[in-house]
Amino acid sequence: MFRKAQPAVQLKTAAEIAKMREAGKVVARTLDRLRAAAEPGMSTLDLDGIAERSIREAGAVPSFKGYYGFTGSICASVNEEVVHGIPRASKVLADGDIISIDCGAILDGWHGDSAVTLAVGGLRPQDARLMEICEEAMWRGIAELRPGNRLGDIGAAVDGYMREQGRFGNVQEYGGHGIGTEMHMDPHVLNYGKRGKGQELVEGMCLAIEPMANAGARHVMELEDGWTVVTRDGERSSHFEHSVAITADGPLVLTARTENRERIAAMGFPDPGFD
Repeated sequence: MFRKAQPAVQLKTAAEIAKMREAGKVVARTLDRLRAAAEPGMSTLDLDGIAERSIREAGAVPSFKGYYGFTGSICASVNEEVVHGIPRASKVLADGDIISIDCGAILDGWHGDSAVTLAVGGLRPQDARLMEICEEAMWRGIAELRPGNRLGDIGAAVDGYMREQGRFGNVQEYGGHGIGTEMHMDPHVLNYGKRGKGQELVEGMCLAIEPMANAGARHVMELEDGWTVVTRDGERSSHFEHSVAITADGPLVLTARTENRERIAAMGFPDPGFD
């Protein structure tokens, strides 16, 4: 019997993790600015401009811009768009929309990557619930990032929580990833799996945990632009993501925002330091 070879994973020192936290702070501040700016009448290209200025003013470079030809500094996915939405002047936000914003930055050669789903104007109760479930699924996955656990433990935690909540679709075609000197590195992190299976997690690994939850079925498709992924049934979708380092003391959330402070403390995670 042959065992599948495990992918080589970049392990970071404490000093390198500290540098990744600085990149993560750039992303966190940018997402805070986008949250404050997102309102009816703004286009997703307007938000992209805010993001690029925020990143470059911090001495960093947008991770996404030019990545395999992607034109934006953020991915801006509205309503039924799941991920990879291209910022456009023609995509104007309306009251009651939800928008998932994925943001990445490179600082001193190290990447940070994080995503949030935001309400534009009024928030429908069903959208609030969708966002709550997706974000909680992310935290459940992050909690598994401890030495000795397995990749399958992350996916099992994410998928298990979503299944407990009722009829929500856990997108399976896309998932998290390793992160460090490149934005996307091994290993691929599935949002479903079996406990005790998959590659062992070790201190120094840095992973991006990013569930996507659909209000309807889990099935998605890519549009003709070659980037934008949408739900097949037209139902809305939510996306949350943090980059996290595995340490001896537990998961260190590298892209933590100030609003995450209480949650991080409540879960007993190491304090990542806040601006």
